[in-house]
Amino acid sequence: MKSVPALASLRFLFFCLFSLVLIPGLVAEDSTTPNTPNGKTGASKKSSKSELKILLIMLGLIATAGFAVFLYKVWQRKKREEQHARLLKLFEQDDDLEVELGMRD
Repeated sequence: MKSVPALASLRFLFFCLFSLVLIPGLVAEDSTTPNTPNGKTGASKKSSKSELKILLIMLGLIATAGFAVFLYKVWQRKKREEQHARLLKLFEQDDDLEVELGMRD
């Protein structure tokens, strides 16, 4: 059951990465730009910019997924500590009850 949140976050990550492919114009190159003086076309500059955008978006999604998993683990640990404290309090109350009834000194 511990692998369910990790699996869900991976599915979300793959969905987000796949949805980037569907955004029109993000990776499209403009072939109508004239050559620049150094021999490179404007399309190669645009291509490198779009690759940088994709890389930054992917890093952002990975960071977001990692942060979500981290928060889930912290929440899980806090919940477990609260349950443990509640259990200890329950047994502590039973000891007081036994002393009051004279069953134990």
